[in-house]
Amino acid sequence: MLGFENFPEYEVPGIRQVQFYPYESNGGSVVAIAGDDFAVIGADTRLSVGYSILTRQQNKLFRMSERTVLASTGCWCDTLALTSLVKVRMQMYKDQHQKNMSTPAVAQMLSILMYNRRFFPYYVSNVLAGLDEEGKGVIYSYDPIGHCEKTTYRAGGSAGPLLQPVLDNQIGLKNMTDAKAAPVELSKAISIIKDTFISATERDIYTGDSVIINVITKDGIKEEVMQLRKD
Repeated sequence: MLGFENFPEYEVPGIRQVQFYPYESNGGSVVAIAGDDFAVIGADTRLSVGYSILTRQQNKLFRMSERTVLASTGCWCDTLALTSLVKVRMQMYKDQHQKNMSTPAVAQMLSILMYNRRFFPYYVSNVLAGLDEEGKGVIYSYDPIGHCEKTTYRAGGSAGPLLQPVLDNQIGLKNMTDAKAAPVELSKAISIIKDTFISATERDIYTGDSVIINVITKDGIKEEVMQLRKD
């Protein structure tokens, strides 16, 4: 007797597998350009999930110090967790050494914090901009497990693949004949960032509403806001 005769005559559901996915992409884009004595970084203010917009006024730029700004997009809860941890570590450093961390030191610490979570990484796209010890502008970009790359311009976030070629052409002068590299002026850097975000809103539904731009110089950080399309 195998017990088959005890099975009900109606159809019974089989085994169902319930999956757990802890990540959610909330969109957002970042563009950063560094010059000889400045760094400019901008991020849009749209926070969304799928085809729903959660808020149109979310600032994705986090001021770590008067010389360092971190832009973070992706999973918003991971962004808040990571940026809060960075601020705590920077405060611990200041209490112990009685000075603020430099931008290269913040970049290294951020890389270590993200690598420590490599088996359950923060689902974020980070771009760090600021001035180094000599007062020169620097940009650091990261992948989700903490690999860090130092550069002079970078685009990231949901529209990163659309924005990076524009920067390669306008700043890096890639694939241009008889083009001579020259230091980028502050006014040109701000203009390029504005143009890239205007073009991104035409193609990426997760980028829009407005863009907040932070200009980092030896005199501090200045903020500028530009409106983008709302749809």
